[in-house]
Amino acid sequence: MNYTLHQLQIFLKVSQNQSITKASEELHLTQPAVSIQLRNFQDQFSIPLTEVVGRKLFITDFGKEIAEAAEKILNEVHAINYKTLSYQGELSGRLKISVVSTGKYVMPYFLSDFMKLHKGVDLIMDVTNKTSVVETLERNEVDFAMVSVLPKKLKVNSVALMANKLYFVGSAETKFEKVPSKKMLFEELPLIYREQGSATRNAMESFISKNKFPVRKKIELTSNEAVKQAVISGLGYSIMPLIGIKNELKNDDLQIIPVKGLPISTRWNLIWLKSKKLSPAASAYLEFVNSEKGSIINKKFAWIDNF
Repeated sequence: MNYTLHQLQIFLKVSQNQSITKASEELHLTQPAVSIQLRNFQDQFSIPLTEVVGRKLFITDFGKEIAEAAEKILNEVHAINYKTLSYQGELSGRLKISVVSTGKYVMPYFLSDFMKLHKGVDLIMDVTNKTSVVETLERNEVDFAMVSVLPKKLKVNSVALMANKLYFVGSAETKFEKVPSKKMLFEELPLIYREQGSATRNAMESFISKNKFPVRKKIELTSNEAVKQAVISGLGYSIMPLIGIKNELKNDDLQIIPVKGLPISTRWNLIWLKSKKLSPAASAYLEFVNSEKGSIINKKFAWIDNF
């Protein structure tokens, strides 16, 4: 056998996603490149690693065992690299963070300088909805999570980062003859929601429920970017985090429509399990956040105070 670490990495990603397409996206490779390496890897075994049933890819029992072995091998390789850096006096290790989808506009700015300072640290950041973020944290699969609402069922430590404000927004092309009433905005106009499990959706539904607005027409989309593009196109209106629409407001693609009771104000938090034993890389990052968060907010997010 003469398989490579690259092939092990590709097969592990394919087995985790049960999809060549998703694996190629996560590895930043083309689908043909992944397919070729997967086939070359398979050719070294007389027993099938995968099977296709009804155009869907499945991992065989043998393939699952090989995937487990591949993960152990790759983890050992990472450990060797980290130990080498450690002996050279460099901070090393993997930093794993799960971020709610709108947090992708914030979290990179709290990571950039840290990653530049510590080149031996590898970053793995997953961006998904709040429900998935909390589940990942609960399963102890990450060091930290970034959320705007603290989970009630988990015992966590937290560091407050910065304000998160949500406004009612519509296409800048929409013109109102007079200031629209709440009745018009929520009962007569189509409203665009995020998917179930999103913190933005929860905040929007809570505001509507609190004010007892009967919603006439509801549209549901599965990402903040999709909602933003739909609002810009004039498909409907939504309550959106200010952090994600800075450029669209600047370019006059979107407008904030004043509504009494808005904006909804929450706060971005970096959280971790109280029972979590932080790695040296995670501990160093926590120290960095506590010392530098004020400077980062002033440099990168001062524009928020203009709204």
